[in-house]
Amino acid sequence: MAINKLGKRTDLRMAILRGQLTDFLWNGSIETTLDRAQSVARLAEKVLTLAVKNYKDTVEVEKPYVNDKGEKTTRKVLNDGPNKLNARRKITGMVNDVQEQRIEGEKKEDFKVRTEDVAHPLLEKIFNVYAPKYGARAEELGQMGGYTRIIKLGRRRGDAAMLVKLELV
Repeated sequence: MAINKLGKRTDLRMAILRGQLTDFLWNGSIETTLDRAQSVARLAEKVLTLAVKNYKDTVEVEKPYVNDKGEKTTRKVLNDGPNKLNARRKITGMVNDVQEQRIEGEKKEDFKVRTEDVAHPLLEKIFNVYAPKYGARAEELGQMGGYTRIIKLGRRRGDAAMLVKLELV
């Protein structure tokens, strides 16, 4: 399948697609033109396939730490395995870093408690929400892919570009 250049230079096109891919994975759907949606869907399929293939690769290690009483003890921690770490790094290069937003009416202290362990919320969402969901779907159907859907909404007023809604299945 040929690359749709969207009438932009490579650096501008990749910046646009990276921003739209980030918004798409963060929100679950976006409204855009047909050509952009097809390009974003292609990138989203690659990101989600990479996550689904590697999300189970974890290693349990024991790390020393000092508890409240000043005693040295060990704690079991789940770390990413080499394949999952490589997948996280590849996906980090394909999407922008999105920071968690405060929920309306949420206190600052509650927000800090909720987000203190999460450095990259979009990556956590991809590996902890989307990957298990689509991994189970892949086992059930016996195939990978098909994570996105494009629904045509009609033509945009002004330039008559075809508007579509790109969403996760």
